[in-house]
Amino acid sequence: MELTQHQADAFARMPLTYLRQEYPNHIMHLLNDDGDVLPPRELHPIFYGCFDWHSAVHGYWLLLRCVRLYPELPCRDEIVALFDEHLTEEKVAQELAYFNAPFRASFERPYGYGWLLALAQELKQSALPEAAGWYQTLQPLTQDIRGRLMDYLSKLTYPIRVGTHYNTAFALALGLDYARAVEDDALEQSIVAAANRFYLADTRYPAHYEPGGDEYISGALTEALLMSKVTDRFPAWFDAFLPDVGAVSALMDPAEVSDRTDPKIAHLDGLNLSRAWCMKHIAKALPAQHAGQQALSEAVERHIAASVEHVVGSHYSGGHWLASFALLALE
Repeated sequence: MELTQHQADAFARMPLTYLRQEYPNHIMHLLNDDGDVLPPRELHPIFYGCFDWHSAVHGYWLLLRCVRLYPELPCRDEIVALFDEHLTEEKVAQELAYFNAPFRASFERPYGYGWLLALAQELKQSALPEAAGWYQTLQPLTQDIRGRLMDYLSKLTYPIRVGTHYNTAFALALGLDYARAVEDDALEQSIVAAANRFYLADTRYPAHYEPGGDEYISGALTEALLMSKVTDRFPAWFDAFLPDVGAVSALMDPAEVSDRTDPKIAHLDGLNLSRAWCMKHIAKALPAQHAGQQALSEAVERHIAASVEHVVGSHYSGGHWLASFALLALE
């Protein structure tokens, strides 16, 4: 199953609506004084929609990615208007000021960091005439986040392997793609060094314990995705990390989603889609004759089939973010 222009347009129309939808809103907000008691739009004048900050960030990423894949996307003009409205110097300065207030060093770390860098990468690579200006406008925040990620990696002693926002490998995979796209050698070296320090010696990952009940990424597969970008010995590393991957039914079989209106259980649709994304990239990094190729290929199709039809028109619990993961799975 591959992404069609019709699907890309349908996916894009979700954040086109939700990026201007302020409520309901899940604020992860540290108050320093009474003056910090503010509505989402004043706290985050760009990234106030889509229920939470990071989902707003990758909502913008999704819009650019869809236009890059399908330049004649029917909603292209609406996307340009949204970026023109929201991506201004004043609003970027407000977003940056939020990060630099006291006691907010861990805000959106590392998941939001990864997505902000992915958004900057899409701006850099976009063929839209306006994108170069938007890229420069976002630069103060981009560079701040870039620096925060490097500082974080310099002091992170242990990787975080959970299947939710705090997962280290997911953010590093997005950050590494950004670093290579903009030729940021220092950031690339920092991420590669951290990935090798955290993961290169890993063997026999206990993937049979996955998934957790509220996970939207696979700790095992996201780590493998990252390492496929890092080590030139990936096939040998992967065979030691997940021996006989096709036999790990906990990874090969899609997660069951019992209630798509529940904001945590709805994460499992994202898990199915992000697993498919990871497995596609892992398979590309393995030899064509690798014993796991057929199992991975079949698992990709099962995972996409289990969740992709539940994206467009979904309850807001999943609808505010799932389209980005569906796009990753289908590209």
